[in-house]
Amino acid sequence: MAQPKDLLAVLVDADNVPPSRIGAVLAEVARFGTASVKRVYGDWTKPHLSSWKAVASEHVIQPIQQFANTTGKNATDSALIIDAMDLLYTRRFHAFCIVSSDSDFTRLASRVREEGVAVYGFGERKTPEAFRNACDRFIYLDVLDEPVPGASTTPLTLVPPAKLRSDTKLVSGLRTAIATASGEDGWANLSSVGQLMRKQQPDFDPRNWGYAKLSELLIATDLFLTEVRPAGGMNVQNKKKVAD
Repeated sequence: MAQPKDLLAVLVDADNVPPSRIGAVLAEVARFGTASVKRVYGDWTKPHLSSWKAVASEHVIQPIQQFANTTGKNATDSALIIDAMDLLYTRRFHAFCIVSSDSDFTRLASRVREEGVAVYGFGERKTPEAFRNACDRFIYLDVLDEPVPGASTTPLTLVPPAKLRSDTKLVSGLRTAIATASGEDGWANLSSVGQLMRKQQPDFDPRNWGYAKLSELLIATDLFLTEVRPAGGMNVQNKKKVAD
């Protein structure tokens, strides 16, 4: 029987991710498809993981027990990797979501992508670049904070325009993506720009600078022109291009 094309496997490293973050992670995962497998790995005999019990139950995440048989060796990582490969070989999943800041999963992410299956990583900003770049997309946990009870939204800490303009990696990446995606008139589809940015920088996300949307980030820099497309969506152009 044919499988749905949007099934996801969500694999969580409990040693590396606080349980308070998992609700927001799963909400983000839902943007990519249906999490038909949700597993969290750890040695549940360890007291520091006790707070995961209620959270795993609430979100219907299957806890996978892995004893730390040898000091200094991360048996949890090995168990997650073995399960990931078993799931990969079923050919059921559109993508894998690896929730960890551990560089040990770099080769796993690369191997999954070799099979034409997408990988979405979730972790802290300390996550090594190698693992971030091995994913199709990497999303930082701190931009996924859930709303405070009783509040309508969680306000984002906006990076001011002057600081955005001084971020050479950001500005250079945006200019290059716009130039690559633009037609002869210099205008580029905003959606195409976003896709190119994520291909170049898997951890690119406007929320990293406090902006909910790419269009808001671009406008805030005051380095680009934008226009609403008649058919919907938005076009963007380098102001430098106009000046030339």
